[in-house]
Amino acid sequence: MNKNRLFLNYILYDMLAAIFVWVAFLIFRKTVNDIQIFDGARIFIPNYDYFTSFIIFPFCCVFVHYLSGFYLNAIRKSRINVIFSTICSSAIISLSVFLVLKLGDVMVSYEYFYFSLVVLFSLLFCFTYLFRNIIFSRVQHNFKTKKWTNNTLIIGTGNNAKKIADDLVKHAQRNTLIGFVSTNKKVNVPSESILGNMTQIAHLIEKYEIHETIVVLDDDADEQQIFKIINLLYKFDVDIQFTPRLYEILIGSAKITQMGIIPLVSITNPSMSDWEVSVKRFLDIMISLFSLTLLSPFLFYFMWRIKRDSKGPVFYRQERIGRYGRPFEILKFRTMYQGSENGTPKLSSTNDDRITQIGRSLRKYRIDEIPQFWNILKGDMSLVGPRPERRYYINHIIEDAPYYCLLYKIRPGLTSWGPIKIGYSDTVEKMIERLNYDIIYMENMSLLTDIKILIYTIEIIFKGKGV
Repeated sequence: MNKNRLFLNYILYDMLAAIFVWVAFLIFRKTVNDIQIFDGARIFIPNYDYFTSFIIFPFCCVFVHYLSGFYLNAIRKSRINVIFSTICSSAIISLSVFLVLKLGDVMVSYEYFYFSLVVLFSLLFCFTYLFRNIIFSRVQHNFKTKKWTNNTLIIGTGNNAKKIADDLVKHAQRNTLIGFVSTNKKVNVPSESILGNMTQIAHLIEKYEIHETIVVLDDDADEQQIFKIINLLYKFDVDIQFTPRLYEILIGSAKITQMGIIPLVSITNPSMSDWEVSVKRFLDIMISLFSLTLLSPFLFYFMWRIKRDSKGPVFYRQERIGRYGRPFEILKFRTMYQGSENGTPKLSSTNDDRITQIGRSLRKYRIDEIPQFWNILKGDMSLVGPRPERRYYINHIIEDAPYYCLLYKIRPGLTSWGPIKIGYSDTVEKMIERLNYDIIYMENMSLLTDIKILIYTIEIIFKGKGV
């Protein structure tokens, strides 16, 4: 199963549909030109560069489809999703086009304007859905014939695991049960179906090309065991799902998906809707590009000040743990003397003597974090999201707060609710307190929430409350 190829096919077919739509719409406008309709009103074709619009229109359509979230997890779309997404995108594109054409048109009647709007919307919906349905039907056929399938592991070997396995085999058309992974000595499933235990999970996922995992533990399983399994699974690019029995001990906004007739709770799917995720990523890119461009003169000044203030590199690179528990290199302005840690992690505090003179000013107004816009452009981070931590401190945090792994489902951010409420965390206790705020943010993720957090952050920066 090649998700990237499916993604490109949808883009190609959407562009092809847009080309057909624009040609058909131009023919429609030419046809009604100089023909008296709508109570004798004469219709005119505007003085418009159609060749340029013929090039631009398909790309604009794909851009709107991207913002609608259609290309995100396209392989999981149902027919209802495809229809509804196509209707919404077609309406937005049609209205946008007519806002432009209305300004460029010679005086025309309102009847013709609205009629043309309906025509363009109808063409967009019909052609786009027609082409998308070709791909969708092919995808459905591939799953039905098992040419494509989601290889699935069940974590657990008790009675509950056996029940889930039976329903999975009977009703889940898109899934193929590969086997079970044992978590304890209780075995109520065929022994030949047990592939190994949790210490072998990395090997099993790679060997059997696993796409989905379902954690089905016994009723007496404790919270520590559950989150320990989550921590292990988050390292891999697999969906993690649980039976509804575990819902109350996980985050309340986890999406419930249907696998056949089995209701399951997914903790790897984002809390935001697909269109919000797409718009959030677009805003991350645009705001980061704008900020780096606008602030570039100041960045060069601070680079000069840092170099003049103390010996060492201008930028400070450090490994942090990001989405899916994967490490990445965060970029910051150096605010401490070179060699301040000497290999031993140590949290900074307000009166830390390791901070340079210019470093205190940079931290106070959070200027030291501006280079992280580069991390955002790369996709390692987002504007808003939980602050990424080092593995050393994560290991300490999960001793008291094993649910830290829930943050792995989203990109870490430049700012979030946790840093706003707690600020710099100079103890593990404060980090756990900040974690709780970040969990609350994750449960209530939305574009509106992100905007509110950004406004609070700007207020903190201007008031110099960064430290």
